[in-house]
Amino acid sequence: MNRYLAAAAVLAVACLMAFANDRSVAKDETKPASMRFEWRTEGPAEQCGRHCRTWISATGVIAEGTARQFEAFGKDRDLRGATLVLDSEGGSVLAALALGRAIRRLDMTTSVGRTNLLPAASGRPARTTLSPKANCESMCAFVLLGGTRRYVPPEARVLVHQIWIGSKSKHALEATYSAEELRLVQHDVGSLARYTIEMGGAIELIETALRVPPWEPMHALTADEMRRMRVTTVDRLFEPDIPTGSVPVASPGSLTTSAQGQRDSD
Repeated sequence: MNRYLAAAAVLAVACLMAFANDRSVAKDETKPASMRFEWRTEGPAEQCGRHCRTWISATGVIAEGTARQFEAFGKDRDLRGATLVLDSEGGSVLAALALGRAIRRLDMTTSVGRTNLLPAASGRPARTTLSPKANCESMCAFVLLGGTRRYVPPEARVLVHQIWIGSKSKHALEATYSAEELRLVQHDVGSLARYTIEMGGAIELIETALRVPPWEPMHALTADEMRRMRVTTVDRLFEPDIPTGSVPVASPGSLTTSAQGQRDSD
């Protein structure tokens, strides 16, 4: 009996690994299929003048190659200390952890928001506005942890849920699970927990996600939960002198694990 209980407990933990489950919150069809990074400048220029703010828009699904694409994006740009604004429904666990570590190495600020293009003036680069009404879902919450400073506006939502083995997420209750799948799950749960602590987050974030199975709506973190779990650490955005608390700097090591392809995003 104890062995069956132990197996059931391990299977429950499986919620945190493998694939993002596609459900609950409708996808925004305007978002790219995989995450896209774009440098944006605030507008209209006539209003902000020399004080127009800039940020990097990160929109779309976190896919296997997202961390490499981010590094390629920053190859000829100085991203250190920049602000990265997320609008994503989540994606690959391993890719999200790699992206979060890349963000931390650059001492970036992360936030949640939606970038809206303004009509382009003749012969001038397009300007944008930043709306706080956006979602950061599933593994996006862990990418958010990559920021040395993290800000979630009151109008934005950070949603978490169990992340199931992708090929079985639609029939999670009826599916069977092999010993090898459980082994991989346990390995990756340890990696995710290590990453969360490394980024200065609270293990309560993982615990909260574990409570929401894939057949129920995602849980939107409250302002109090985000503060307590250290998902958000500052009160304002684009303020260089904001106190950052005790968020540690990530080590340069990258996450490695076996059977990566088996646990990538849908």
